Amino acid sequence: MDEGTELSLSIAHIVQRLKGSHLHSQIERQAKECLHQPDIKLESLKEDVRSFLKTSGWERKLQNAVYRELHVQLPLSHPAAPPEHLKEPLAYMRKAQASWEKRVLKSLNSMSTELEVPLARMRPASEQKELTNKWNEMGTDEPDLSRFRPVYAPKDFLEVLIGLRNPNHDSSEDVSVRSHWGLIQVPLNVRDIPQLRQAYSELNLTTGQLGIDDNALMHPDLFENEYVQIGKKVVVEQDSAAAQQYSRQGCPTGLRADLWALILNSTNQPQDVMHYEQLTAGVIQHDLLVDNLIYKDVKLTASNDDYYFVFEDFLYQVLLCFSRDTAVLDHFKYNSATPPKSYIQGKAGDEECAVVYPPNGVIPFHGFSMYVAPLCFLYNEPSKLYSVFREMYIRYFFRLHSISSSPSGIVALCLQFERLLQTHLPQLFYHLRQIGAQPLRIAFKWMVRGFSGYLSTDQLLLLWDRVLGYDSLEIVAVLAAAVFAFRAENLMEVTSLASAEAVLADLSTLKVMPLIQIFLFATAI
Repeated sequence: MDEGTELSLSIAHIVQRLKGSHLHSQIERQAKECLHQPDIKLESLKEDVRSFLKTSGWERKLQNAVYRELHVQLPLSHPAAPPEHLKEPLAYMRKAQASWEKRVLKSLNSMSTELEVPLARMRPASEQKELTNKWNEMGTDEPDLSRFRPVYAPKDFLEVLIGLRNPNHDSSEDVSVRSHWGLIQVPLNVRDIPQLRQAYSELNLTTGQLGIDDNALMHPDLFENEYVQIGKKVVVEQDSAAAQQYSRQGCPTGLRADLWALILNSTNQPQDVMHYEQLTAGVIQHDLLVDNLIYKDVKLTASNDDYYFVFEDFLYQVLLCFSRDTAVLDHFKYNSATPPKSYIQGKAGDEECAVVYPPNGVIPFHGFSMYVAPLCFLYNEPSKLYSVFREMYIRYFFRLHSISSSPSGIVALCLQFERLLQTHLPQLFYHLRQIGAQPLRIAFKWMVRGFSGYLSTDQLLLLWDRVLGYDSLEIVAVLAAAVFAFRAENLMEVTSLASAEAVLADLSTLKVMPLIQIFLFATAI
């Protein structure tokens, strides 16, 4: 497919997506209203209307919406390619994902049968009233969750990834012995340090960075003051592309919430608030089995976390609403996963009675609530917090728990982590492998959560600044390798998996940006 055809297909796809949107009708209304203005002339109607939309800020809003679509739209493939190729081009990955989904759904259904808890039920009026009254203090509730267990934990998922094989690839042909050292045995292209240096050039040692140059020992005039002024200008301009570029060097604490919302084009319009209120009403009307999994997960993770326990109520609200949001289903067009389906009671096996369950198509797993927890530091308005989280999920987080060949997918991140260690710290990798402490077994839990719950919050937000800035989760794998490099001396002394885990148990004192910079730009190649 040539470039011209590709571009026109892209444009047609974006126009189609934006046609039915609220923004489209708003711009249409503004264009009609401006016709009554004296400075709109009939002979130059088109130019005058366009100029009005530009000066009144609507053109910028349209640009931001197009920019968002470019980030979430399907990668273009050959017009004759079947739709499943848009989800995932490699057949063996699709097969592995489908079989994993079956396992997860079976686990959920068997939990429903064993505990005699229906997948969904209408709440009686008294229960609805009670939930409405305590909506803002659900954390005080102590339901008995002892019977419920997470559907799966990251380590179960890791075992599936370790078993992945490409049937067309004979690994014995591989020249490098190193590829057999690691746990991930699939041939995917991942970038090495020279390519990463090029891709992440803004993180080099000579460019100012928030997370390094705002250190208390440095005078703020040297970098911080000027950088904050530029940030304020970006927010005033309301330009998503500029905000994304700016975020590569880190976002100032006072501007981060606005900059992230701008990058994600999460505008929190009245219709977004109304959508959130409708989801809340849905939670109050119906009780789902997955609600118990959400409660349990928050209790097991965020409630025990020194940084996040105060946000318990927010987490319940956002995650319960998220489970009911059918707008999330849209991302399955480019997600290798397929939303799970269950049957209406008494109609098992009848395809006409199959419904997506949960309504958003995402079954929460152990640690899922940690995707939301850090965002609670930025947004104290539930509807705003919700819309930013949903956008973060459909752009990035879904890739951390689905099997795909995407460069930001968890398989590629695991492979990249192993390759970076094998190439730049071969002795360490070999030593850990020999004592039965494969590095990936330790680092996987960090990567699957995007480090949430492992780093201190200020450091985690600096890391996520770069995820948004580069529109990629690749930096997560780089940081995981950098942590091993930083603790390499201690790790060379350990003699078991338990002692290796002990060396890496506490990451809360680590500073993210110096680690990434040193690993990428001060490592001998």
